[in-house]
Amino acid sequence: MKLYKNAIIILSKSDKGVTLRKSVYISMNIRQHKIENEEILLCKEARKSADCEGRRTFEALCPIRTEFQRDRDRIIHCSAFRRLKHKTQVFLLPQDDHYRTRLTHTLEVAQIARTIACALRLNEDLTEAIALGHDLGHTPFGHDGERVLDRLYADGFRHSEQSVRVADVIVRDGVGLNLTHEVRDGILNHSSKSKAITREGDVVRLADKIAYINHDIEDAIHSGVLLPEELPENVVKVLGDDKSKRITSLIMSIIRNGVEVVGYEDEIQAAHDELRRFMFERVYNCPTINAEKEKAVKVVEFLFLHYKKNLHELPALYQKLAEEYGDERAVCDYISGMTDDFAVYKFSELCVPKAWKRIL
Repeated sequence: MKLYKNAIIILSKSDKGVTLRKSVYISMNIRQHKIENEEILLCKEARKSADCEGRRTFEALCPIRTEFQRDRDRIIHCSAFRRLKHKTQVFLLPQDDHYRTRLTHTLEVAQIARTIACALRLNEDLTEAIALGHDLGHTPFGHDGERVLDRLYADGFRHSEQSVRVADVIVRDGVGLNLTHEVRDGILNHSSKSKAITREGDVVRLADKIAYINHDIEDAIHSGVLLPEELPENVVKVLGDDKSKRITSLIMSIIRNGVEVVGYEDEIQAAHDELRRFMFERVYNCPTINAEKEKAVKVVEFLFLHYKKNLHELPALYQKLAEEYGDERAVCDYISGMTDDFAVYKFSELCVPKAWKRIL
């Protein structure tokens, strides 16, 4: 489909290739024309907009956007998405603006995922919506905050499940985003061993790992935790000696492997796994970083125990959620939605005498 001033050009597939079928005025149903063009341009394994399994609550269709495009837009405009800019990726509360945050990570995942989806002729809008929403429910202080809530909350806590919950029952003052089944499924299964129902969900799961491993390397080098020459020799040989080359190698392997099983070729998979193990040993479990993480753990733990005993201090929305879903569930909802800065602020407000704050 191409747009020309006041008309939409609809393409058609024939033995001679893709040709012009007709031109219609833009006042007609644009969404329907997009759906028709998906049938022509996307591969058979793609989840097309016409096959969308719908929403939990029925809504009239948009005349301009497909259902997956609507989901993408709703996620981008929600408050939980904006808060990602002040949530940790790996380095806690960095003073340097060049370190990744949960928001920049999300944008990088979306870019990588769209590149792969485009090359495989999958649905880019569905892929992007899943990627943009995959960390909506992530805790402050990265995975360390997640592990604290998982330990303290009796039913366990996983950020992928919380991301769906944020979209379903928390944002928009409890109304939720009413996302499509495919987007919710992709978000839920982006980091687990369970499999998404769409190839687009599989793409986001891989793109998430590609983004965080390679960009965490760059941040670790920037911080002095890691030196470029310390990367495993085989990884450098197979994937490349800088971030761009490694990301390109991983993306190209997925593309070469094809759409029937979205994944890497054997040699690339082995190098990827070796790099991931190296990052856990040298960066994610680095004593220098962990020293700060222990402080963050104590902040989250304190907040959980405090609000569990003082539910009346929760905002009205979370008090309502406590009545419907249980006290601990609502406390998890509140804390997981906090930014790093806000969690530290609430901890300080509850623990530090006001006169001392002026001195500090």
